[in-house]
Amino acid sequence: MKPHFALLAPLAAALAQTPPVSPPGQQQRPPAVESQRGAQQTAPVPPPGEMPQVVLPPITPSGPSINLTLQQALQRAGLYSQQVYSAQFAAQLAREDAVQAKAALLPTVNGFSQFIYTQPNGTPSGIFVSNDGPHVYNEQAIVHGEIYNPVKLADYRRVQAIEAVTRAKADLASRGLIATVTQNYYTMVANQRKIANAQASLAEAQQFLDITRKQEAGGEAAHADVVKALIQVQQRQRDLMDAQVNYEKARVGFAVLLFPDYGHAFTLADDLETAPTLPPFSEIQAMAARSSPDLRVAQATVRQQTSALSSARAAYLPSVSFDYFYGINANQFALHNHDGQNLLGPVAQAQLTVPVWNWGTNRSKVKQAQINLQQARNDLSFAQRNLLSEEESFYLDAQVASAQLASLKSTEDLSVENLRLTRLRYTAGEAIAQEVVDAQVQLVGARNAYADGLVRYRVAIANLQTLTGVF
Repeated sequence: MKPHFALLAPLAAALAQTPPVSPPGQQQRPPAVESQRGAQQTAPVPPPGEMPQVVLPPITPSGPSINLTLQQALQRAGLYSQQVYSAQFAAQLAREDAVQAKAALLPTVNGFSQFIYTQPNGTPSGIFVSNDGPHVYNEQAIVHGEIYNPVKLADYRRVQAIEAVTRAKADLASRGLIATVTQNYYTMVANQRKIANAQASLAEAQQFLDITRKQEAGGEAAHADVVKALIQVQQRQRDLMDAQVNYEKARVGFAVLLFPDYGHAFTLADDLETAPTLPPFSEIQAMAARSSPDLRVAQATVRQQTSALSSARAAYLPSVSFDYFYGINANQFALHNHDGQNLLGPVAQAQLTVPVWNWGTNRSKVKQAQINLQQARNDLSFAQRNLLSEEESFYLDAQVASAQLASLKSTEDLSVENLRLTRLRYTAGEAIAQEVVDAQVQLVGARNAYADGLVRYRVAIANLQTLTGVF
């Protein structure tokens, strides 16, 4: 048996350690945040019968830790969001398409240089009759312009509408990113608060455990009270571990949106208590009607398809163009021929193109454009109905969340007072241990419910702002 006692001696010494906790109500920095800064943490060993506290492994930061506000987080997310990148690139490409379509309507100038050699056969033209001689020199400046081209005009309007669609989609992507970042931001802030709440609850549970042990030692309480208090300590330790894990998961997921490298150390400013005031519903409706990106996308799509239909119908119309040439088109590269006649000069021509028959291609394109326009109008009608629905839904959620904040805070304060009074009654022998345990459980739920209520209101405001813009 001696070897066994030799092994148990260091274990008993380790078990005598007590996990460090903060006093009730004191807000500590979340352990997960400390781990980001490279602090080395050692899991303390609790007394016999208590549950050991699990500490997450430290994460090596890729740079110095920085503290971010919501606006800074939004700015960073805008820099690294792939969805916003894609929408902005699409808008830039559409802008260049519009520039090119406009340029196609304007006259163009080109330089043309050519030498044609034909094998001589004794005739002025040489072997190839279509040529003007054995040597032909062309050195010209050519101006080409569209006097009237209804297809190109309609295409330019269509491309302008496409540009408007892509700009609206870029705005939609940006507002969607704002909602995503806001939700991630305040979820992480709430997890920071829940870690502090869990630490305070663990401290309160351990204080009650100390009270029950002293009461038992003095013969004033049964051992069952100690067991109940110990169960609560173990539950609070598990809650703290869950809060640490949830915080770390939220931090890791949020870092992907904020930084180009994975695992950068950062903390967030807690401004849950400074949420903006909810405007009246009539103002929300007016702002959404003016700036809803979904509605703007649908309206721009209708304009795009209307222009596409005009372009398809324009293919039935004739077009007129002109060309102006100035330069040399002669059998010798000179300003005058051997007889002194001028070889340098202008020539102009005009073309009228009348579409006659193309086996129903234009008719099919018109029908196709009509179908696309009808679909765009249906999408616009749906977007208008959906906007009204989202306005009311998001507003009701924000309204209820705002109305519940005062009640949730009051419940938290009352739960703190209830636990204090119940513990005093227990110490005086006027309450049982189960009442203290119930008061502890109630306080844990009240603290977390208040944090969740603050996040709910913030997220509801962010959802509203995807429709209205910032207010």
